[in-house]
This record gives sequence, structure tokens and C-alpha cells, in this order.
Amino acid sequence: MKQLIECVPNFSEGRDPAVIKQITDVIETVEGVTLLDVDPGKATNRTVVTFVGEPAAVVEAAFQAIKKACEVIDMSKHSGEHPRMGATDVCPLIPIAHISMQETAEWARRLGERVGRELDLPIYLYEAAASRPERKNLAVIRAGEYEALPEKLVQPEWKPDFGPARFNAKSGATVIGARDFLIAYNVNLNTTSVRRANSVAFDVREKGRVLNDPNTGKPMKDESGEPMRQPGILQGVKAIGWYIEEYGIAQISMNITDIAATPLHKAFEACCKSADQRGMRVSGSELVGLVPLNVMLEAGKYFLRKQQRSVGVSDSELIKIAVKSMGLDELAPFDPQQKIIEYNLEKGNAAAQKALINKTLRGFADETASESPAPGGGSVSAYVGALGVSLATMVANLSSHKRGWDERWEEFSNAAEIGQQLKDALIRSVDEDTDAFNEIMTAFGMPNSTPEEKTARKAAIQAATKKAIEVPLKVMRLSMDSFPLIRQMVETGNPNSVTDAGVGALCARAAVYGAFLNVKVNATGLDDKNYATQVVAEAEKMAQAADAEERAIVALVHEKI
Repeated sequence: MKQLIECVPNFSEGRDPAVIKQITDVIETVEGVTLLDVDPGKATNRTVVTFVGEPAAVVEAAFQAIKKACEVIDMSKHSGEHPRMGATDVCPLIPIAHISMQETAEWARRLGERVGRELDLPIYLYEAAASRPERKNLAVIRAGEYEALPEKLVQPEWKPDFGPARFNAKSGATVIGARDFLIAYNVNLNTTSVRRANSVAFDVREKGRVLNDPNTGKPMKDESGEPMRQPGILQGVKAIGWYIEEYGIAQISMNITDIAATPLHKAFEACCKSADQRGMRVSGSELVGLVPLNVMLEAGKYFLRKQQRSVGVSDSELIKIAVKSMGLDELAPFDPQQKIIEYNLEKGNAAAQKALINKTLRGFADETASESPAPGGGSVSAYVGALGVSLATMVANLSSHKRGWDERWEEFSNAAEIGQQLKDALIRSVDEDTDAFNEIMTAFGMPNSTPEEKTARKAAIQAATKKAIEVPLKVMRLSMDSFPLIRQMVETGNPNSVTDAGVGALCARAAVYGAFLNVKVNATGLDDKNYATQVVAEAEKMAQAADAEERAIVALVHEKI
């Protein structure tokens, strides 16, 4: 399994496209790296770049980008709204797949050592890669920003982790580290006042605000001499207020470092509440960089529940609701294919572009009707099963907002959500079945001359055959799981759609039987006869149960009509 890490360097240039392109060009020259996003900001004079790949390739691309930034950015002439201390201000590595935070931190240290040594640049390590606890927090390292570096670098306690302890006027200093996924998120206010934007930021950010003595107006201190604070309401959130001249508004600029504790929609709602209490209004928001798909789906569900509407809708509909509810398209169009990390990664995946599920209805039918043996009955069975449970899900969604049934919206929303999960799993099985067949064909094509080759070929055929059994067996189980939902919609759903649910039962039975035929025929090719007998027996029981379910549901439909 490939290890994947993401790198999100922030460069201190957001106004000159030619300079930005020189940096991104060197990233794209590194084989094995995919450039996902380039997000420049004129007011902040800062560009956030996102790329992903295997660790060694990502670290090489990061080094080349930092090197190029040192060449094309002059920090002595830089100004912008965002805190910064170097041409490459910060360069975090983020574990994405099959790699631990500890391993990612070690890659960050390797990158920091190389940058410091080869580019003669002061390097500080932060978050999981930090060399000492007091340097974990980026804000602590960056305090005083670029302008404070000449004085800071001569202080023993601020000796860089790598590179020289001397001021580099052109390139400043760079902070490199490893951290969890972070969402950079700005909320727009209908004001131009930075002070009022900060008041909202202090309300919501985790560290809150410093408490002042009501008599003197000076900060209150605790027993250790530290300022006393009133905590904010959002965990894992850092925030400040600023004015963006490009848009003519003030914003609350947030880094959400714990998206489990503070989902995106919760941060948005907290800002809305605080702004309203202070006589302001949130007019929209913007995401800087990319966001995980699940964050957008959960936001969509949150806002649908507020409207007492079914959350059992497609991912695209949930994303649309989330975008409109949080005004993510107020300042610029929101393109899910660009802004959502899973969709963005899929854009460059040639196999994903050829997937059966990405074809049109006619395209899928044409591919099935062609002389190619795949897709075949297994893929079609999975798709028929998906259509069956989709019909039941449609009835649930229609029922959730039927006039006079308002108090039942949640009952049908829960049903529709189950239906969407089953539909998505069956849709995935359409390609999984064809992939399994192709693996068998590949195994049969393996070299077969030497004893070693014969042994390897036989093992590959057996493994592929077992997979070609497990996929249709899964289709059978998923389709059987759809029968209770279909029956529920016939019995208690919108009576105007009872025949739709009935057709769903017909599809579900067809899916079970079609997949059963695949299980049975592929089981004949297994050497493990005990396993083959076991799965065929399970499949036969499901086929018989599907017959009974279909007959009972169709009889109910006839009674209803």
C-alpha cells in the first residue's frame, strides 16, 4: 500500500502570477507528485499550494519549491495582511494514507536539515516535528514576524533547528513541520472594522481573549504572572480578524486544527451567533486550500436537519446545501472537483476516469453490449441492486416532506440515509466485479514455464477467483439488506409511490439472483472445496429468501393499489 503525504507550503507572494507559477512549475517537475491546488490571496500577499504523493517525492518537491521561492521572492519588499517570516513562510507535511504522524515528522526533519544545509536558511521545526515543546505552536515561533528576525536570531533560545543563526534579508526564515489535516477558513462580515472582526475572533477561538481589569483597563495576571484569559467556545481553533481590501470587507480568519471537535459548520454557526450579538452579520465564507469530502457532507446534513429535511440525498446535493448555507461561493465560485481533496485526487487518476460508474446510461449499456466479456452479469446485478434501493430511497425522501407528515420527517430521513449508504456500496461493486474478472484474466496470462512460475500462476488464479466470489457475495448481502427498507416504504411510505417501491423489490431480487449465479459458477474453479461449499450454501439461502421477500412485497403492493 502506498504511503501518501500532503504538503501545504505557504509562500509570501500572492499578487504576481508569474512568480507563483515559477514555484508551482518546479513542484510539477518532480515525478510522483500531484499538484492539487494553488490558492493566491492579493490582500494577504500569500499563496497556499497543495500537493500530494509518496514521502520521498513530496519532500523533493518541497525542497525545490523552497529553493525557487528563495530565488524569486524578496522579503525585504514584502507586505501583506497575513503573519509571515519568510519567502516560504511555513511548510507542513500531513499524513494522508498508510503513514504515521511519527514517520511524517521524521520526513519533515529530513527536509528541514537539507534546506538549512543547502540553502543556508534558518529553519524552525513545529508541531509533531518540533525539537522542543515551546516550539510546537507556529504562532509562538512566528511572533514578531519577519521584522523581528534580526534580533531574534541572536538570542540563544531562538537558535534555529537547522541552518545558520543569522538574518537572511531576502528569504527570512522558514518553519517546517508535520501536523494533522488543518482547514484554513475565512468568514466574511458586513463590516470593514478589524476591531469588530477581532471581537468575533476572540469569542470563537480556543484561547479566547485576555481579561482586563475593569478599573485600570490593564491585563489581569494569574499567580505565575501570565495573562488571565476568558476561553473561546471552539476547540482546536485559532482565529484573528483582518480587513481584506480586495473584497472591501473584514473577515475572521481561522485555522481549524481539530475538525472532529470543531466541524466546519460549527465554526460558521459560532461566528454567525457572535456577529449577530455584536450587531453584525455573516455574509459568507471561503475555504483556503482543500477540504476533506466528509467535512462538506456533514455540513450539508447539519443544515438539512435544521430545515427538518431528509439527509438521505446524494453527495452532490449535500455539497450544494453546504456551499449555499455557508456562502462558500460569495467571493468566488466553489468548484467541488478543485476544492474537495478526494475529488481533486481522482481528477488525475486515469483508472477512475475509465470507471464504469462514470459512464452515462447509454455508455454503460453500450459497454455491456460490446464484444468485451466485462462488464458482465455481476456488474449488471450490482447496478440493478443499486437501482432497486434507489427507488426505495426516493420513496423515503418523498415521504419525508409529504404534506401533513411533517412530524415524521426524521423517520423517513433515517430510512433514506440507510438507502443512500446501500446504493453507494452497490454502485462501487459495479466496478469491483469487473476488476475481479480482469484479475482472473491477468492471472491466467502469467508465465507458466518453470515450476516456480506454475506455482505463482496457480496461486494468483486462486486468489483472483476467490475475489470474484466475494464481490457478488457482497452484492447479494447488500441487496438482501435493502429488502427491509423497501418493505418499510411499501407499508408506511408515501402511498402515491407504492409501485415505485414494488419495482425496487423486483430489482433487489434480480440483483440477488444475478450475483448468485456468479458465486456459483466461480466457486467451481476453487481448490478450497470447503470454502466453495460454504459460500454456495450461504448464497442459496439468500436466493431463496429473496424469492420470499419479493413475493411478499409485491403482494403488499397489489393490496395497496
